[in-house]
Amino acid sequence: MRKTFQLNIEGKNRDRVLDATKHEIRKYVKRQRRVPLPEGVDFWDFDCRFGSSKDTAEVVHFAAITGLVDGVAKAGGDAFYLELLAKEGHRTAKPGGVADVAEDDDLAS
Repeated sequence: MRKTFQLNIEGKNRDRVLDATKHEIRKYVKRQRRVPLPEGVDFWDFDCRFGSSKDTAEVVHFAAITGLVDGVAKAGGDAFYLELLAKEGHRTAKPGGVADVAEDDDLAS
């Protein structure tokens, strides 16, 4: 999805347009996650870019998108550009230091 979302549409309530925009983003993500995974892939990940226009868009983390959209709305922005591209994701092991400390505490009790 590569799209510029308008927040100020004549004849429509700005809050309702904002809600509809968030709904459209969530709907796209759900649809992409339903696509069957290729062999050897653990999950669908997303490459994300966000900005006031296509030229000024910067790479952001997927989890930060809703907060960025809310920030544009609170600042009174008229529009924003969002790019979400699905990519193959592979799970990685968590760092061993954190889990090992918790296990050592259980053994000491």
